[in-house]
Amino acid sequence: MTDTPWFDTAPPHAVRVIASLREYRTAEQAMRRRTRESMRMGEADLRALKFLLKAQEEERVTTPVQLGAHLGMKSSSVTAMLDRLTASGHVSRHPHPSDRRSITIRATPGADEEVRHTLTAMHRRLLEVAAELGPERSRTIVAFLSQVTALADRD
Repeated sequence: MTDTPWFDTAPPHAVRVIASLREYRTAEQAMRRRTRESMRMGEADLRALKFLLKAQEEERVTTPVQLGAHLGMKSSSVTAMLDRLTASGHVSRHPHPSDRRSITIRATPGADEEVRHTLTAMHRRLLEVAAELGPERSRTIVAFLSQVTALADRD
């Protein structure tokens, strides 16, 4: 599985967990690729739409600068992405309510519907699988994934 000596001495159950986590990550990446392809957009485009939809749900105004900060993108890249998403009908631009020099951006109702339609079925199936775990197993898995997430965020 790996050339790392410590991996060879790890308990078999731990190796199975890590192998399972890798298999899930591979399957999730493939699912995300299929989702992007079905919506005809790149990873950053889909992340931008999700960010905009969440902001709208929370009734927050979003500017291109805020979107760029969230995505870790430069202003010119955000502008090019917004041009693409506007042309495809996923995003609309509006004058900022309090800053004449700025604009706000919103996901269109059609984009909201498309994202929900595309992702809702997968989320429903994930919830069905998670519901079968029961509370105790769920707590164990959540604790494990929280620790793994903390390690990934730290390194």
